[in-house]
Amino acid sequence: MEIHSDSYKVAALSDQGDAVEIIRQAEAAIAQINGNKPVTLIAYERTEPNSPK
Repeated sequence: MEIHSDSYKVAALSDQGDAVEIIRQAEAAIAQINGNKPVTLIAYERTEPNSPK
């Protein structure tokens, strides 16, 4: 899957175990609601707006 955006980038959460655990819990809850179909949530963070060219 490719996702392109000038306003967001995938958030680096490797040093934020609490955030990763919350995302895992949310994935499990959504999967349960969705008939146990696996889901993957992707965390994004806003990037600085590109300067005009």
